[in-house]
Amino acid sequence: MKFKNIFKGAMVAVLAMSAISCEDFLHRPIEDGYNTSVFYKTDEQVEMGINSLYNSPWYDFQRAFIKIGEVMSGNMYWGGSPYLTFTTNGSDEDLTKMSASLWAVNAQANTMINNIVESQGPSQAAKNKAIGEALTWKAMAYFYMVRTFGEVPIVHNNKEILDSSTYNDLYKADRVSLYDYIILTLEKAMELLPKQTSGWNGRIDYYAAEALLAKVYLTKAGVTGTLNNDDLVKAAGFAEDVILNSGRTLTPEYSDIFRMNPEKYNSTGEHLIAWMWQAKDGAWTAQNTLQSDLGLKGFSGFDDMWGDWNGPSYDLALAFGVDPLDDPKTRENEKDKRRVATMMMAGDKYDYFWVDKGGFDLLYFLYSEDKEYAEWGTNAAFNGACGSQNVKHLYGNLRDHKDAVGYESKRMAYTLPTAILRLADIYLVCAEANLLAGDPTKALTYTNSVRQRAGVDPLDAVTFDDIWKERRLELAGEGDRWYDFVRRSYYDKTGAINELKAQKRNNIGSYDTVTKNYWYTGCGGTLENPSKDLTAFDKEKAVWEVGDAAYNTDVPAPNINETIFTLPVPTEDVVFNPHLLEPSQPVDVRATYVYNF
Repeated sequence: MKFKNIFKGAMVAVLAMSAISCEDFLHRPIEDGYNTSVFYKTDEQVEMGINSLYNSPWYDFQRAFIKIGEVMSGNMYWGGSPYLTFTTNGSDEDLTKMSASLWAVNAQANTMINNIVESQGPSQAAKNKAIGEALTWKAMAYFYMVRTFGEVPIVHNNKEILDSSTYNDLYKADRVSLYDYIILTLEKAMELLPKQTSGWNGRIDYYAAEALLAKVYLTKAGVTGTLNNDDLVKAAGFAEDVILNSGRTLTPEYSDIFRMNPEKYNSTGEHLIAWMWQAKDGAWTAQNTLQSDLGLKGFSGFDDMWGDWNGPSYDLALAFGVDPLDDPKTRENEKDKRRVATMMMAGDKYDYFWVDKGGFDLLYFLYSEDKEYAEWGTNAAFNGACGSQNVKHLYGNLRDHKDAVGYESKRMAYTLPTAILRLADIYLVCAEANLLAGDPTKALTYTNSVRQRAGVDPLDAVTFDDIWKERRLELAGEGDRWYDFVRRSYYDKTGAINELKAQKRNNIGSYDTVTKNYWYTGCGGTLENPSKDLTAFDKEKAVWEVGDAAYNTDVPAPNINETIFTLPVPTEDVVFNPHLLEPSQPVDVRATYVYNF
């Protein structure tokens, strides 16, 4: 199947989208928007019916995906954000949209499953595959919910709850029960899904569900306060099965993982689960908008970019072994390919962005007088608060988009897939689970596999701290780091708190004075001298230029305590169901819930 087929019939799939009910927080699915006897008549229609689960219901999660995963974890600076200072409350707009998004995924999945089960005409194989995909997305939604809110209700079948009018009688299940439910759901998905062993076609298969199951078991292992060895062994076993038998391999060039043309760049299957966006013919919510939030002004060729005031944190730069206040020439022999693919710093140039203009040079874009190079960027300023700009989730300009997928991007609408779970993550899940379960040999093997692709030297021995840091560098910017802190807080809350307190989370401030200094001193403000020839840089002067007060990155983030690892349930959810304020209840998941199809 061609990769693009996941988008075929996107407008038809919109019929299955959920709407917000005025009576409850369940986001009641539209059940009379189409008739299953008319729509689900062929195998192709069944597959088309699942397409929207890969994009639209996830749309409103995009900002919280970054603010929770990256800003809270200390990987990204976002000035003025409550996620940076751990002061997010139940009325926060991004948190509310995230919750609505995740419940919408669950509602759509449940409704689609019911309709597909009842459909007549499609083959059982096609129905099984579609139901398996829906179950995996449902499990993913609950995986985000339990790690974000801690305890939420289990909505196994929206129709049954709505028909019985018990939607306001739902109580929260405890964490252990929620993880059991996620595992039950993924086990059923794996029963139904085919095993795809030749690259990646954009869709979920058996091994994608198994990879998610491995990560769930690693997370669940510590939920009771101490690590459960049986869960660790299961996490290691499922992860290793994906690595050895799925046919997927690590994409040889790290930066290629995040490019748009998957048939060229991601054919090895590094992406296991991804949001698959459509910007050509789909509904508004089917498109990716992350570049607008994360990219610097003018980068796309539209006036739809505002992310240059934020960016990767100073602490993340130091974790990569670089300092924005050092001369860029100190990075000339940099080994770790992941840094430049994650953090755009002074002196960096990208051959895969702005290909029609010969590549993208950050300082040339900002300060040169070349009007042909950057309409929106010339004579601008380096606004990155911590000395760098984001790279991941950026596709480039209109021409880059067209070269990759055949049509230009639109304002705040692009097709770049967003990796939610990829193979390198599973390598590190396997490494960590094996190490904690007592097998350091396998842990070293899988950690070094990830390091080798990154271009860094192999380790002779591996520790938990090695794998912990490797996960940060490998997955930085991908919305995952905070959830590592959450699972660690289950069994080592002190360690998680101490690391967060030790981070340099503040901005450098006035960094533009530094970059201008070595642009104009090194290049004389002329076009004849490219920015790579910068020679004049004085770190002490740079520190003085930004000012002592602004350069105080040692001040710890406020409000770091034992309560930060659970975010509040949105206020509007509580209005519809006051039981969300009450204590959670344990649930015998396997006795209570059955997937009888």
